[in-house]
Amino acid sequence: MADGGGNARGAPSPGVLRRWERLRAAAAAAPWARGLLAVAAGLGLCYAVLRVPLRVRDSLAGVTVFLSTLTPKFYFALTVTSSFISGLIFVFEWWHFRKYGTSFIEQVSVSHLRPLIGGVESSPAAPAAFSAGESESSRQNMPECKVWRNPLNLFRGAEYSRYMWVTGKEPLTYYDMNLSAQDHQNFFTCDTDALRPSDTVMQKAWRERNPQARIKAAYQALELNNDCATAYVLLAEEEATTIVDAERYFKQALKAGEMIYRKSQNCHSQSPQHEAQLRRDTNVLVYVKRRLAMCARKLGRIREAVKMMRDLMKEFPLLSMLNIHENLLEALLELQAYADVQAVLAKYDDISLPKSAAICYTAALLKARAVSERFSPETASKRGLSTAEINAVEAIHRAVEFNPHVPKYLLEMKSLVLPPEHILKRGDSEAVAYAFFHLQHWKRIEGALNLLHCTWEGTFRMIPYPLEKGHLFYPYPSCTETADRELLPTFHEVSVYPQKELPFFIHFTAGLCSFSAMLALLTHQFPELMVIFAKALYWSKERVEGVMLSCCCSAAGKGDPGGAEGAVASECSQCSDLQLRGPTRCFGTLHPSASFWKILRSSFCPVSGTG
Repeated sequence: MADGGGNARGAPSPGVLRRWERLRAAAAAAPWARGLLAVAAGLGLCYAVLRVPLRVRDSLAGVTVFLSTLTPKFYFALTVTSSFISGLIFVFEWWHFRKYGTSFIEQVSVSHLRPLIGGVESSPAAPAAFSAGESESSRQNMPECKVWRNPLNLFRGAEYSRYMWVTGKEPLTYYDMNLSAQDHQNFFTCDTDALRPSDTVMQKAWRERNPQARIKAAYQALELNNDCATAYVLLAEEEATTIVDAERYFKQALKAGEMIYRKSQNCHSQSPQHEAQLRRDTNVLVYVKRRLAMCARKLGRIREAVKMMRDLMKEFPLLSMLNIHENLLEALLELQAYADVQAVLAKYDDISLPKSAAICYTAALLKARAVSERFSPETASKRGLSTAEINAVEAIHRAVEFNPHVPKYLLEMKSLVLPPEHILKRGDSEAVAYAFFHLQHWKRIEGALNLLHCTWEGTFRMIPYPLEKGHLFYPYPSCTETADRELLPTFHEVSVYPQKELPFFIHFTAGLCSFSAMLALLTHQFPELMVIFAKALYWSKERVEGVMLSCCCSAAGKGDPGGAEGAVASECSQCSDLQLRGPTRCFGTLHPSASFWKILRSSFCPVSGTG
């Protein structure tokens, strides 16, 4: 019984199967049968397609009846709610764009919705290997956001810590300090540290995150070996609270470092381990001498600092990647030895050497110095620029193209913060570091900042937009904003170039919020008028549809004078009793505001004079 019942419900009866088989055989035998089936299928499809608009029309009629019963309070609540929600979305979009530089709605749509729709195309797999030439060329063409150690970085204990004690703000980010820890491990450790207990302790000290633990480990290393240079370096950087104390520790480190360096020189050729130890001792000695020169510069002994930097550059000419010449440039500018500054620039401002903001802006400063005192925008606009002024303006444009963030700090349009220990070339971090030390040199030359103020914005008219290619340098990298946000403290507003345009959804939500707020205000002030206006919109839509239908029926029934009237009459016969009928068509539900609807009826009546 169960089986029989299942077959009766799930499978067709034998009679139906036989009729279906005969129909299939007839369709296969006669072509006219296949055509008849195609016509029947087409009619069924047309019925299904035409039935949907009829249902939609019925639904719209129901919506119209519902809207006619709504009160002004409903429209006011609707507009206020819409304005509030769109305002919240606008505020969130603006906050997300200011903090992360992207639109939240666009980000979600790209990362989540597009994969669901299937808009992400699978990227082709990268080739397994490249030739040396191809990899080198691609590396040169790719904009690289490499982080460099700040050649003028401050002292942790004597400067950064004092700032934190006074303001309560942390001047260094965790990312910046982590990079410094990696630098210390690369500079001050090697594979032979296990042979000396003091170096083993210092190897662990450079990995410590807690400053007090690092200082404690440095004292332990000095107990094991009183001539441990790296221990004195750590105490000078982090424990010393004044520049004088830091200089005292560095002098002890210099004494110990020179002794260890001489020992390493005598036995560096014995094994690869001794060569690694010599490199480590060389790094320690160069670092100590450079920091001693910076201490002398900060304590006012500028000529002594210049001599120490020159001797260091002569003794270790291969260590140009440490950018000691930038320390020398700043000290020479403080001495106002502009001829010596020009000599240093002639050596390091070369096309084959990497550029920096210190190089480009110092070259612009020297050329601006020759004309800035007598420069006047009004006079220059009348008589034109002289050759020297053109050279100065071109030098400023070159510097601004390399780093467009610097002028706002030099012109004091943005506030400065303490420079980080690492900088990103052409980024905001490099601009902060340059302006922090060189603003005083620009102020010292009369008219230099005025010339910069009058000419720096002209650079952006020379740089192509969008930045697909550079003018004098490579295209400006697009990754500077992310790296600068990691290097600079959170309380500093990072400068972004090029300025990003506001996303579409911020404009959209702002317009939606303003429009809905305006509607809410008008609904609150003029409730009856706004209700009439809202209903008029829906009724006007229906009137337009009725006129279009009348025109279609008139075109279809040209041979029959009553064709159009009959078509419209058949349409009006479907209306409810709540509607008024005119001579040729339906005029919709009668509203209590009879005078308003008389005007509306006369404007839409297809027969003139029936208003």
